[in-house]
Amino acid sequence: MTGTLAERQAELVAALVAGGPSPAGFAAGPLAAARAALRRKRAGEVARHWPLLAAGLGAAWPSTFADWAAERPTGGSLRDGWDLARALRERDALPPGGAEELAVREAGLRYDGRRAPRPRRLPAVARAGGAVAVQIAGRVRLVRPAARPPANLGGPARDAAGSAAWISD
Repeated sequence: MTGTLAERQAELVAALVAGGPSPAGFAAGPLAAARAALRRKRAGEVARHWPLLAAGLGAAWPSTFADWAAERPTGGSLRDGWDLARALRERDALPPGGAEELAVREAGLRYDGRRAPRPRRLPAVARAGGAVAVQIAGRVRLVRPAARPPANLGGPARDAAGSAAWISD
């Protein structure tokens, strides 16, 4: 093992959270387990800041986040979620709830991907996945929700007799 203690510590941190190579002298199995645990913890923190994004991805959330975060050091849970939502939007894989969350955040805050988000001072309109949010006088409103896929693609739901199911008062 060569290098100063600080250099070796930086290598270990990079291997654990930023996709860096495994440093010499560490067993691969425990290092992979620690890496996976830290990634799960990071996904949980992002889900607390971006609950609609995480809920919209459902059971795919842990793997989607892990794949995205594998080679990226954290910028904080708010920024990680924002960057992931933008990446999903570019791939047309952003769920409707995540699109609404992204539109609201982008209407209220200015974020360039490098520096911390800052409040907007001027009125703004943001769009993501069909959702539209506006910010005027510091208040953000979701003007149009994101389009949801139809619940029943085969037409109205049918009951056992073949009649269209509906609810009346």
